[in-house]
Amino acid sequence: MIQTVRGTRDILPSDMPLWHRVEAVAREAFRRYGFREIRTPIFEKTELFARGVGEATDIVHKEMYTFTDRARQGSEGESLTLRPENTASVVRAYIQHKMFADKSPGELTKLYYIGPMFRRERPQAGRYRQFYQIGVEVMGSSDDAAIEAEVMEMLDWFLKELKITNTTLLINSVGEPASRAVYLETLREAIRPNLDKLCGDCHHRFETNALRVFDCKVESCQTVVATLPTITDSLDEASRQHFEQFKAHLDARGIAYTVNPRMVRGLDYYTRTAFEIVGHDGLGAQNTLVGGGRYDGLSETIGGPPTKGFGFAFGLDRMVMALSEAEAESLRAADAPSIFIVFLGEAARAHSFVVAQQLRAAGVAVAMEFEDRKMKKAMAAADKSRATYALIVGDNEVATGKYGLKNLKTGEQESLTLDEIILRLN
Repeated sequence: MIQTVRGTRDILPSDMPLWHRVEAVAREAFRRYGFREIRTPIFEKTELFARGVGEATDIVHKEMYTFTDRARQGSEGESLTLRPENTASVVRAYIQHKMFADKSPGELTKLYYIGPMFRRERPQAGRYRQFYQIGVEVMGSSDDAAIEAEVMEMLDWFLKELKITNTTLLINSVGEPASRAVYLETLREAIRPNLDKLCGDCHHRFETNALRVFDCKVESCQTVVATLPTITDSLDEASRQHFEQFKAHLDARGIAYTVNPRMVRGLDYYTRTAFEIVGHDGLGAQNTLVGGGRYDGLSETIGGPPTKGFGFAFGLDRMVMALSEAEAESLRAADAPSIFIVFLGEAARAHSFVVAQQLRAAGVAVAMEFEDRKMKKAMAAADKSRATYALIVGDNEVATGKYGLKNLKTGEQESLTLDEIILRLN
C-alpha cells in the first residue's frame, strides 16, 4: 500500500475545524491591524534563499529541497528550491513589484501570508517536512520600535482569542552586522577550547557562523552554550537604545516579556530585535509557537532598495496542537451538520431530497444517507454523524407536511412544519 512520504501527513476532516479556526482568527487579527494578504510561488530560485536566509544557516546548509529545472534550448537547467520560509519570497515580491514606489516617507507596507513550506529535517511532534505557516512582514523606511511593539500587541490578541494563554514572550537584540562581527570573534575564542564537547553540527556552525551555536538543541551542547558570552553585552549604542525603546513600548501596552540574551533565531538576516513566543503545554521539546524579528538590510542583500523590515511566522501545525482539548472538541462539534434526515420508505426518500434542498437553501447544514434503512439503524447513523437533530420523514410526514424533529442530545422530539424548523435553527 502506498502511504504518505516520511515527514508529511494528511490533515483529516476531523481536524480541519481547528485549522479553520486558527486561520480565521489570524485573518481577523490582520484585518484589525491593517495587513493585506500576499501569495508567492512555492518554489523560487535557489539563490534567493542562499543569499537571503544565509549560506551558514541549517536551513540552507542541509534542509532545503533543491532541484534542477528542465533545461531550455540554449541554456542549462536553473536551480530551484521549494520555499523553506517565506520572508525572503515576500521581500523579493516587494522589490519586484515596486511596492515601495508610491509610499510617502514613513508609510509602511504590511503584508501577511498563509501557505505550505518545505524543509528536509528530522520529523518530530509538531514538525513536518511539509508544514504550514502563517506570517506577517512590515516593510518601509522606519525602524521605530513602536512598529515591533504593535505587532506583539496583535499577537497577544491573537493568542488570547484562541484561548492560548500559557505562553512566554522571549526577546533579545542581535545588534547590527558591524558590531556583531566584533562579537563573533569574541564568541569564537570562547568556543574554541570547548570544540571537542560540541556536536558535529556545531563544529560546522563554528566555521561558518558561530552565532548559530546558540540555536543548537542537542542537550550535550547546552553546558558549553550556557558559559558563552552573549551578544547583549556587546551591542552597539544604537541597537541598545532601540532595544530599550522596544521594552518601554511593551511595558506601556502591558505585555509581559522575558529577556533571553542567548536567543538569536536561526536565520542570518535578523538585525536588532529577535523574539520567540514559547508554549508550556503538550508541545514537547519543540515548544516555540511564534518566532521572528527585525531584518533591516535583507532587501539590499537580494538586490532591492534600502528597506527596514520586521516580521514573524508561526507553524499552523504547532498552533493547532496548542489549542486546549475543550476548545478543540467545541470546534469539532460546531462543524457537524445541524440536521440528519432519516427517511422511511421510497416515497419518503424522494420527498427527503426536496426537504434537504429547501433546508440548505435556508442556510441549514444537512446530512443524509441514500440507503433506506430500518429506523434503529437510521438513527444510529444520525448519532454517528454528530448532528444536533434527526429529521424524520415517513409517509405520514409527507402527507401532513409536519416532520419529527428529534434532539439527538436530549432525546426530545417535536412535530414541526419546515418553516418552523428553519425558524428554530436560524
